[in-house]
Amino acid sequence: MSKVKVGLIQIHCGEYIEENIQKTIEKIKETVHKGAQIVCLQELFSSQYFPQTVNVENYDLAEDVDSGTLAEMGELAKKLGIVLIVPFYERAGAGIYFNSAAVFDADGECLGITRKNHIPDGPQYHEKYYFVPGNTGYPVYETAYGKIGIGICWDEWFPEVARILSLQGAEILFYPSAIGSEPDHPELSTRSSWEKAISAHGISNGVFVAATNRVGQEKDMNFYGGSFISDTLGNILASLDDEEGIIVQEIDLKEIENTRKILQFFRDRRVDTYAPLLQKEMLPTPSTVKKRTNKALLANE
Repeated sequence: MSKVKVGLIQIHCGEYIEENIQKTIEKIKETVHKGAQIVCLQELFSSQYFPQTVNVENYDLAEDVDSGTLAEMGELAKKLGIVLIVPFYERAGAGIYFNSAAVFDADGECLGITRKNHIPDGPQYHEKYYFVPGNTGYPVYETAYGKIGIGICWDEWFPEVARILSLQGAEILFYPSAIGSEPDHPELSTRSSWEKAISAHGISNGVFVAATNRVGQEKDMNFYGGSFISDTLGNILASLDDEEGIIVQEIDLKEIENTRKILQFFRDRRVDTYAPLLQKEMLPTPSTVKKRTNKALLANE
């Protein structure tokens, strides 16, 4: 089976967790009614985006992997016969919390957990206070409807994440997100850059991309939505604007092989030259040092 229908859910989260969960369940059923086989929810779907502020009480929002919410989602995936990606705030141990996503196969089995690797920190994005950097690496899940990989929000900006997932066989990259206004730059909207940067991963790796975002005003932040699905050449197949809604889009996984026959990025990779990528700080090359020295000498003459 090469053709798969992918579903994304974009909602505005209110103050009450149970209402958000029930609202999401209804949207899941709606996507399935329209034929979706793989459904992805937005980052931290059950609550408002709490990292806007630093508040020790927000740690109480975290759940164990065997929590009632996840058990309910697993049963729903089994009942509907879908693959379901469920982002959640994970309590992993005493004082250890992750920003995670559970993957349920069409039989309700939890195939595993992906933990967010890149943790941002900035005005109203105080994630380093709440989340430990992920330790699950970049798993790829072989589901009933295809091989999928997940990068959670800030992970989606890093091309290395998409490359690793693709090299491990992922056919669809899912990016559950929570991104919107920049409080220290109120005039700036990153929405266009967000869409371009993420859909470009599809071009570089010859894969499909599905990014879902929350939408609407939550306290002092406005989330711009813009959820989309793009193809192996980065073309936007379906998208939402700044309103609640769902996307159901059929894709043909055969396009992956066809694209890679034309754009041979994997074949032409020069892994023997990539050692600098493993350095946190780039040191100047000898030629750069020599050029700087020559400029300094000329300036003194």
